[in-house]
Amino acid sequence: MNVTHPSPRTTRRSTPSARSARSVRTAALAAALAAVLLAGAACSSKADGGSTDDAADGVKSGPGVSDGTVRLGALTDLTGPYATLGKSIVQAQQMWADETNAAGGVCGRDVEIVVKDHGYDVQKAVTAYADIAPDVVALPQVIGSPVVAALLDDIERDHMLTFPQAWAASLLGMDPVQVLGTTYDLDMIAAVDFLTRTGKIAEGDTIGHVYFEGDYGANALEGSEWAAEQAGAKVLGQKIKATDTDLTAQVSALSKAGAKAVLISAGPAQTASLAGVAAARGLKAPIVTSAPGYAPQLLKTPAAAALIAMVHVVSAAPAVSSDLPGVKKMVADYNEKYPGEPVDSGVLSGYNAARLMGADLKKACEDGSLARADVVEAHRSQKNADTGLGTPQDFTLVTAPASRSTYVLKPDAEAVGGLVGVEDAHKAPGVDAYLAARG
Repeated sequence: MNVTHPSPRTTRRSTPSARSARSVRTAALAAALAAVLLAGAACSSKADGGSTDDAADGVKSGPGVSDGTVRLGALTDLTGPYATLGKSIVQAQQMWADETNAAGGVCGRDVEIVVKDHGYDVQKAVTAYADIAPDVVALPQVIGSPVVAALLDDIERDHMLTFPQAWAASLLGMDPVQVLGTTYDLDMIAAVDFLTRTGKIAEGDTIGHVYFEGDYGANALEGSEWAAEQAGAKVLGQKIKATDTDLTAQVSALSKAGAKAVLISAGPAQTASLAGVAAARGLKAPIVTSAPGYAPQLLKTPAAAALIAMVHVVSAAPAVSSDLPGVKKMVADYNEKYPGEPVDSGVLSGYNAARLMGADLKKACEDGSLARADVVEAHRSQKNADTGLGTPQDFTLVTAPASRSTYVLKPDAEAVGGLVGVEDAHKAPGVDAYLAARG
């Protein structure tokens, strides 16, 4: 039996149906009604946040919460195009859980993370969500814009606080779903601003943009086209699929069009192909990607020299080679826990998300409830969330990105994580105007 409790803050609400009053005229009917009510309480859906029983410590609980445990879920990619990213995020979040448990847990409870691999397959992800949803309180990791998009109705119904490892602006606007950092369009506005300020493009130039079909690429293209228009340039788009790993045709088209720079909103394999083919074909245009388009493992491939010479990365997070004390400690702890494993942007992204989730759970506990809707409410009360791993974030504005500031990084084979900082976090000119124009 399902019992749903609408969140008081959600942007889409359903009106509860009115319940007709029933009179109880005899002792037999009263007993029967009591039995039905008890049965109803027992079968109260664990998947919708409906259970609000008090735990032994007086904290209100719900799905994924017992007197001794808080269970979180991760819908990740360990076998698909973002397998490297998925592995890093999973390990970083498990490191956070182990650290948290060693320090006494969350609200006096041990943290467990249930991991499901969807391989970047939407249908597998939907099935995996159905498997774990009844038994977790929140999701500190869901990889993939199309995956999150397919789950939005379920997430909203279940009041499941969810941190996508995806940054499409289409995921904004729902209380339980929090895009961390910037969105893809803001990253591409920052990329065009970087290319303009550094003299790599000028008025009248053509900028190529290679992008995945779907929300990721479409949202990134919105940003690049808007920024190019402000700069007096134009964008030549090249749409590809996640399965496309040879970008020879795209490079040929961009070369023929005289592109002075290329943006890419795809995966690491596509960035490597773009840089490698462009270098081989003599297209020496600078390339800028966002964080999902780069992995340090690329520096061990034949495309390494081209990547180092041609590529920059725009990201809401600093490089893991940063001198920020919080980042340095995270790197040292990760190296100790997972010796020999690469420390990439996925480690920083996953660890940051886990720490933010931990802060939300702590706030919810202090407020007396770990029920799902109350965890969401605790999260949305955070205006200046700062883990020491980058710029502070504002989670109170449901329809706006949590951050508007972007770092510029570049590949470096000698650096931890294969990236070094070029520019510290800053808000690109026009970002506020762009967001205001889009409501």
